Amino acid sequence: MLLLRYVCLLLLPVLASCSSLYFPPPPQVPLLTQKGEWSGSLQTNFSQNTSAQGAYAFTDHLGVMGSVSFLHSDKKQSFFGSRNNREAVDHDFGELGLGYYTRIRDKRVLEVYGGYGGGRSKRTEFSRETRVNTLALEGTLNKYFVQVNYTSKDKKTYHVLGRDWPVSYGTALRASYVTLTNFRRDGLPAPAEDNIFLEPITYTRIGLLGPIDFQLISGSNFGLKHRKFLKAANSVFQFGLVVNVGGEKGGK
Repeated sequence: MLLLRYVCLLLLPVLASCSSLYFPPPPQVPLLTQKGEWSGSLQTNFSQNTSAQGAYAFTDHLGVMGSVSFLHSDKKQSFFGSRNNREAVDHDFGELGLGYYTRIRDKRVLEVYGGYGGGRSKRTEFSRETRVNTLALEGTLNKYFVQVNYTSKDKKTYHVLGRDWPVSYGTALRASYVTLTNFRRDGLPAPAEDNIFLEPITYTRIGLLGPIDFQLISGSNFGLKHRKFLKAANSVFQFGLVVNVGGEKGGK
């Protein structure tokens, strides 16, 4: 059943046709444990939404994190549609957050972060035959978010392909207030939009070599307001590499 779930998540970004200008970066889960620890990650998905993230613990309980994400693509408007009907997306976004982290009974890690993000997003639909735009959307995104990360320190080990693979699991919940301003539709000013997004995710980390883990994030995105161009229509699914250096000994 777990394998079927991940297969469905892999196909969802391919089959979906989205009109939202909000492409959520994955919630960052650095799992800091002590002063001086550093965490970094590089992740992407099949929609080419790529993010680079970093976090640093500057005291025994306070950490700072930041991320940049970008998406530049030119693809068919729909999976089963004509190759001549194209959709181009240009999306650049950054986030910065400050938070508190702690151990609970030395078995689990709890993190609470709050922060701000901003960037620009543009989406254009056009015909490759006529070279005429059928829809052009662009605007500025501003975001305020709070996020809670929770995971067990312990890792389970599976023996596969002649070696041991340490595996850990965790959860995170991010709530974001996002505004779309300086919004233009087909070159003309259009009403601004806002929305509140809830993004619960689960993640799996598999130890590869030393502090380097492979990470798979799956989750959902819920918009609490009904909006036309700022809605929860894009996947939170991501996969990539994560590294933690300088933390307490033992798996996280």
